[in-house]
Formats: sequence, structure tokens, C-alpha cells
Amino acid sequence: MRQQAKLKLGYYPLPTIEADRISCWLQVPDLIASALDPCAGTGAALAAIAPQLNLRRYGIELDAFRANEAKSRMEEVINGSAFDCHAPVESFSLLYMNPPYDFEVGEGRNERMETIFLEHCFRWVKPGGVLVLVIPHDRVYGCRTVLSSHFKEKAIFRLTSPESVLYKQVVLFGIRRTRQERERLTDAAVQSSNRKLHDLTWQYDAIPPLGEIPGRLYAVPPSPPAKLEFRGLPLDQVEDSLTKSPATLQAQRVTHARRTVFNGRPLTPLHKGHVGLLCTSGLLNGVFGYGADRHLAYWDAVKVSDRIEEEDDDGATVIREKDRFSQRLTLLYSDGRYALLSESPQRKENPDGERALADGPIEVHPAKQGSCDECQPIPESTGSREGD
Repeated sequence: MRQQAKLKLGYYPLPTIEADRISCWLQVPDLIASALDPCAGTGAALAAIAPQLNLRRYGIELDAFRANEAKSRMEEVINGSAFDCHAPVESFSLLYMNPPYDFEVGEGRNERMETIFLEHCFRWVKPGGVLVLVIPHDRVYGCRTVLSSHFKEKAIFRLTSPESVLYKQVVLFGIRRTRQERERLTDAAVQSSNRKLHDLTWQYDAIPPLGEIPGRLYAVPPSPPAKLEFRGLPLDQVEDSLTKSPATLQAQRVTHARRTVFNGRPLTPLHKGHVGLLCTSGLLNGVFGYGADRHLAYWDAVKVSDRIEEEDDDGATVIREKDRFSQRLTLLYSDGRYALLSESPQRKENPDGERALADGPIEVHPAKQGSCDECQPIPESTGSREGD
């Protein structure tokens, strides 16, 4: 998963237009029924899929801010991981799942999160209950163990909104088998169901789109209020306690070490080696000067390559390249001007064929348009340096 997706905890909500289309395929009874969304987010998806007042909605959300928002749309919301939540088997009439699209990170073999979520939550669906699963089309076959054995009358449709097309999402409807139906299920029937799942999801464009006019209705059976229990650690309290833990305090000595500040003048004049060490350590960075000459100085190390051409005994030209590090100083003035001081390239080699030391002549690159090939001038409006 990309870093930006990890910051969102893998949260990509179902578009409202797709939720309305899914709702057309569900038939909610007149009696009270319980529905669960183990990746609830803000609760908007399940509220749109099943807006009936006689449907009791439950949700599980890892993010605290989204969990608080979901409480306005659901009867009960647990802030935590779905894998730390437990409920009696066959408690819910409707299970809507749009899990994170990622691999788990563990010590053993890492499986897809879509498969893990389904294996953990499907047992909470009562016989005759409805499963609504929204995942990428190429992940359906990975869930075949649960889908083929525990759900019947499955139908798969392609979601057509731009956000869904980006991830090639499909929605799968299924009805939970009874225990007697599972016992009568043969191995040949399971293998046939697996092949059918593979054939239906092999080509994304061949999957029929989800229409607003349903081909059939999936009846959600009634069920009593469910009991959802959280047995994990309170994430907010753990997060607040981390800053005071001994491990964090010990690690902060390295990760958040205070910058050492030195004041005063040296007792003796600094040699070139001393100045180089101070530059590379960043101790000569800072703000200097007054008035129009007030500027910000920043030293950094740059990698340069020395190219030496010489002839061997046979008269052939041999090119040798040697990498080394040099220093570069960037000066940024308060009025937006800048200057770049760096080592000028040596065009002549010394008698030993080695390049001269880094104390050679220095070129000052003035802050004029097009005067330096290595950098571009700073726009007057930003007052900051662009590129080098």
C-alpha cells in the first residue's frame, strides 16, 4: 500500500451513486433486522445501502474521527480493529464489506486483507442472510474458499463510477447457506463454483455493470438486535500513553535530539580543515548580516565526478572517472536574491595525473536570470529557492 493510503488506513469510501444502485437489489423486511459494516468509515455507505428505519446498523472503524462521525448514522459503532471484535455466530442479517485492498503484515505468510476480513466476519451472517462484498475483480477468486462453501446464489457486477473504475471494483451478492446445505455440498459442486468465480472475474470488461433496475432482489431476513463486543486495547488511550512510555523517551534521544548550539568566538583562528568540518556538520548554517545583506546560509555536500583522460603505452585514450564529495554554499537574501558558491572545475591535471584538492578557486554564481546552469532564480513572490 502506498504511503498516502496508509495514512488514510486504507479508507476509500464507496461512491454514493454505487450505494444507491446496490440498495435497489436488497429487500429489507418489515421486521427489525441487524446489519454490520466492519470497515464502516463514516457510516455513509451502509446508511445509503440500507436506509430503512427498521434496520439496526452496527459498525467497526479503526479511525477515531471517522468512528465519531459514524455514530450519527449507526446505532452502535466500535472504534478499533475488526479482528479484536467478537459477536455470536449468525447474528446479522446483512453484512456489507469494503475492506482495505492490501496485504497483511505479520510474522507468517501474508495474505490479502480482503480474504482475511471475509474469513473473520462471514460467520456472523445468519443462514439466509445477505453478503454484499465490494472488492477489486481480481481478488474475488482469492476468497473462493469462503464464497463457494458458505454462500449460494452469488451474483457479480462491475461498478462503473470513476472512483470504482480506478480500482476495478465489483460488487458480489450472496446468500448464506444453512448448515444442512453445507453438509450436502459435494466437492464437485465446490470445484464447479470455484471455476465459475474464476470465469466470471477473469476479464474485467466482460463483467456486467451494476444497473439501477435489479434483475432479482436479495431478501434480508429479520433478526434480533446483535451483541458486538470489543476485546482489544483502547487505541486512543494507547496512542496518548506512547509519548510518555519509557521506550519513546529513550528513542527520542536519537529521533528528536536537540540541536547543539555553540556561541562565542574560537580561541585561535580556524584552519581550512576546521572550517570544512564545521560546514559539513551544519554548524555554519544560520542567519547572518544586517539590512540588505541579511541572508540565510546553508552548506551541503555534493557529489562530483572527476574525469581524467590519458594515453597508455599503445597510444589508446583511457578515460578514468573518480567520484568524490565537495561542499556547496547557498545564500538566500531577505529580498529574494540568492547566490551559489561552489568549487569551480579544474581543467588541468597535476603532474601525477590526480585532480587538485578541494581548496581550488571558487566561483560565485550571482542571482541573475540564466547566469547559472545549476539553479534557477527564485520568484519574487515566494522568497524561497527553487531547485539546484
